[in-house]
Amino acid sequence: MKCPIDGADLVMTERAGVEIDYCPKCRGVWLDRGELDKIIERSAQVPPQPQARIYEASGHDRNEQPRRKKKRGGFLEDLFDF
Repeated sequence: MKCPIDGADLVMTERAGVEIDYCPKCRGVWLDRGELDKIIERSAQVPPQPQARIYEASGHDRNEQPRRKKKRGGFLEDLFDF
């Protein structure tokens, strides 16, 4: 199957039991009927992860706001390599 945007061959991959067609050139993603519903269902099943506070051992006061790591993108980022 060809990408409707740039004509490159689409690559098929399976992530979390859902078949995903994507274009390696433009990074477009195409889903078949029902696949979006499966993704939404599975994203609702993933429990939220608690964020732990990490304090550096550089003598900072505990009342000072700690540096936060980059927040995870969520379920869709686990499916797609952005």
